[in-house]
Amino acid sequence: MKPRDPSVIGIIQARMDSSRMPGKVMVDIGGKPMLFQVVIRARRAQSLGQVIVATTTDSSDDPVAAFCHARGLKCFRGDPRDVLDRYYQAARQFKATTIVRLTGDCPVIDPGEIDRTVQAFYRSGVDFAANRLPPPWKRTTPIGMDTEVVSFKALAQAWHDADAPYHREHVMPYLYEEAGRFKVKLVDHEPDLGQYRLTVDTPEDLALIRRIYQHFSDSNDFSLFEVIRLLEQNPELIRLNAEVRHKGFRDIDQRK
Repeated sequence: MKPRDPSVIGIIQARMDSSRMPGKVMVDIGGKPMLFQVVIRARRAQSLGQVIVATTTDSSDDPVAAFCHARGLKCFRGDPRDVLDRYYQAARQFKATTIVRLTGDCPVIDPGEIDRTVQAFYRSGVDFAANRLPPPWKRTTPIGMDTEVVSFKALAQAWHDADAPYHREHVMPYLYEEAGRFKVKLVDHEPDLGQYRLTVDTPEDLALIRRIYQHFSDSNDFSLFEVIRLLEQNPELIRLNAEVRHKGFRDIDQRK
């Protein structure tokens, strides 16, 4: 097995002050805080040399930083609202050449899905690759498997040039929304699994994810395909969060 490249860094954004479900990154799932489950699963991705948590300097995120310190997790604290700046500054501090953006509300993220997206990024020689992009692109990867990969050079350009509020809050739109600005690769999934929602943004989402962990006896080494098989065999689980609307990439947090 090739040694991991420490300059390929998975950065997991996480904060306590979620607009829809405050404190969600530290809720218990399978006997551990959700954020910890995300970190554990991301660390299994063979393409990542480091995994760090990027939280904020706001005092409300002191528990996140304290948890990372207690568990020996690498943690960066940056701007509460300008998440693009938080990613850029974290990437600079940890000397990233390639940044893999993950989020702290995806506790069933599949390490194989991370690897698949990173490998496509390198094979295609693009500036930015993702396993999902917003409309008009078609999503074929479940919500909750979202993986975005960007070169440090492209991220730095976005950090310097992007000025719309949604560019700064959602990190990557400046890289893909205008054709020709950067070389972009959408990494589709076969078969199409875009109808599944496996993230935690609401209590309904949390209910589903907890049922999934319970099915696997609170283990966290199950795969995406094992989850899909569970949902196909138990369609009542899908209905738990079927009515939740996913936020768009131009939706911004209106709070000060």
